[in-house]
Amino acid sequence: MTSIAPSICYGPAARRIIGPMPPALAHHAAEDVAIRPARKADIDAMIAIEEKVFSTDLLSRRSFARLLAAPTAELLVAELGGRPVGYAVVLYRTGSTVARLYSIAIAPHVGGRRIGALLIAAAEDAALARGALTLRLEVREDNAAAIARYGKSGYRRFGRHRDYYEDGAPALRFEKRLCPQLRADQPAPPYFHQTTEFTCGPACLMMALAWADPALRPDPALEFKLWREASTICMTSVPGGCEPYGLAVALKRRGLDPAIHVSRAGPYFLDQVRAKDARRVILLTQGEFHREAESLGIRTHLTPLAESGFMRAFDSGAVAIVLVAGYHMVRRKVPHWVFAFGREADHILVHDPAATRDEDGRALRPETYSVPWDAFERMTRVGRDDLRAAIVIRKGPVQ
Repeated sequence: MTSIAPSICYGPAARRIIGPMPPALAHHAAEDVAIRPARKADIDAMIAIEEKVFSTDLLSRRSFARLLAAPTAELLVAELGGRPVGYAVVLYRTGSTVARLYSIAIAPHVGGRRIGALLIAAAEDAALARGALTLRLEVREDNAAAIARYGKSGYRRFGRHRDYYEDGAPALRFEKRLCPQLRADQPAPPYFHQTTEFTCGPACLMMALAWADPALRPDPALEFKLWREASTICMTSVPGGCEPYGLAVALKRRGLDPAIHVSRAGPYFLDQVRAKDARRVILLTQGEFHREAESLGIRTHLTPLAESGFMRAFDSGAVAIVLVAGYHMVRRKVPHWVFAFGREADHILVHDPAATRDEDGRALRPETYSVPWDAFERMTRVGRDDLRAAIVIRKGPVQ
């Protein structure tokens, strides 16, 4: 539904917040523009804006009233001189870390005041506060100005809908990964991205090694050396990935002190494996890693790490490699490893190795998130049996 009047110019995204959103949003621009939650009394003004900006697919009075009352929707209004001059609608889905910028419109007569930029920033803040990691939107394929501005604001195209609008026009799909602003006294450890679809585990291992030794400068070959050391999973579309024991063994052999927390004993990741040879490889390699872990004295807990356990670990200076359901991060239903390195109140700070990359394969930016515990806990339930796994890592043997 998202469409933007061509006259609107978007600047860079405004600040990001960590933690719950305040009751009244306090984004301000040069001419005392304020962004706040919409109220029932704003419906007439929003309808007037809607009719000036859009020629098709208009939201009705009933639609605005329903969205205002819906727990899975958030309406934001931009005020200038005490009057609404723009609005944005953000939609949420229960259990998902993806939010949707469903519609945004700004009255044509206030173009050039960065109201669009403020509304988009407020929508991103609202999505972050609700535990979203990604904000998605649709925009008309013929709206070149809006497409260009979304690109400048960090949105990336990932799909297209045919015959999406009432007049048959197609829509392009864009998304942005939402990254928090970390406190100055909470520096993030080094970030490394995975260079293949199957090396999220090794990329997390490199981040753990660099966290323990800031002087470490991994060369490109290290990612695949670690993959060979820790890999056990046979997959049909890619060479394979890592399971908890393999990661822990690789860490232990390199001088760190890992502890495994899993919700059940192995073997792991056999759900989608049908070929006998592949199942045999998984059973043999995972069994060997189990024996190695035992011989190396790696502590194993057959209970998942709860919120209090994660918080105590981070407060004591530890980090963790954590299994998450891949569709939250990479839009694929595969097991995926992330590197969790701290917390802000009840939010978990996470490096996701699955970065957006440029034409040369380099990460465009670190993919760092602040995930509310409730959302993080949902993300860490993987597969039909809700497998939960984490490797808590400390620098050297426990004293």
